[in-house]
Amino acid sequence: MDRTGKRLFSEGMIHHTMIVAFDNPIPASELDQYLREFGQLVAESGLVESFAARHHIRVPGDDHAPVAIASAVLQLRLADVDALNATFAMPGAVDLIRRWQSSHPYKAVWVNHEPLA
Repeated sequence: MDRTGKRLFSEGMIHHTMIVAFDNPIPASELDQYLREFGQLVAESGLVESFAARHHIRVPGDDHAPVAIASAVLQLRLADVDALNATFAMPGAVDLIRRWQSSHPYKAVWVNHEPLA
């Protein structure tokens, strides 16, 4: 929505794609655990139609990343903007974020968009 409340895209399905970048490299097994916990949280919420996550594939060009080097990409598919807005208040989300941030600080950026294809 813009500042006046007008929707900027067609009604219907929306994707929430997140890039997670841990401040320091973490073992693949721990990254897998983070992704499993996040996936379980969104699945149990009943708000998300589907969830997918993958590790970032590191290449030499990553050394020139202007912001951060990604650790993983996560994507949620939701029915509409109302479902997306509700995910920001999912029970357990704040606890999961705080717990992981305390042991493995990370940054996340995201984009909300219509399906790409």
